[in-house]
Amino acid sequence: MSDRPLLSIERLTAGYGAVTVLRDLALDVPANSVTALVGANGAGKTTLMRVLAGLLDATDGTIRFDGTDIVRTPSHRRVDAGMALVPEGRLVFPHLSVADNLRLGAWAPHAREAHTATAEHVYALFPRLAERRDQHAGLLSGGEQQMLALGRGLMSRPRLLLLDEPTLGLAPQMAQLIFQTVARLREEGITVLIAEQDVRSTLDIADRAYVIENGRIKKQGEAAALRDDPEIRAAYLGL
Repeated sequence: MSDRPLLSIERLTAGYGAVTVLRDLALDVPANSVTALVGANGAGKTTLMRVLAGLLDATDGTIRFDGTDIVRTPSHRRVDAGMALVPEGRLVFPHLSVADNLRLGAWAPHAREAHTATAEHVYALFPRLAERRDQHAGLLSGGEQQMLALGRGLMSRPRLLLLDEPTLGLAPQMAQLIFQTVARLREEGITVLIAEQDVRSTLDIADRAYVIENGRIKKQGEAAALRDDPEIRAAYLGL
């Protein structure tokens, strides 16, 4: 893990209309790391992911990606720069095949040329997708659709992968596979910011973590230290 922030957020404020969700939020995501954003439902995790991806405008603050402020950069330019969001709820294209869903993930100019090689890498990560590459995505199980959503994000060859609740609604075995895959992606040089409600499993794989409450960062630090923090254990781990 590098100490250099690939992503740096300062004084970020955002919301929906008159409702402010994120308030003066700041966090750093070091390159070649897994950084966790944990908190209860409604704490602001998905709102932050949407702002980072360019799907929701910030009302104040800066978002620096590799040193460049992208807070007013359109979402497709963020993908071009190497940022990809795997959204909550998977949002695969149900009437398209697995292969076509993956192909759509490689529309960014830097990803098109390597489409075939990247797809084969995704199939190696998730052999079930290889077995079902010609099947409509809507016929996949929930866990398989999550594999596909993650694979589609990887097709853009991101430097930073934003994962929003990737294990929500999954069976424990499938959720564990997703966490193992996230750890493997870090080894391959992909930086990950993961927002999750499964605090225990997320802190097990993360390098650093931020606890968000009511749109503000309440605590931050090394993931292992937060996992052993009595307040975190009582509030989120039931211990």
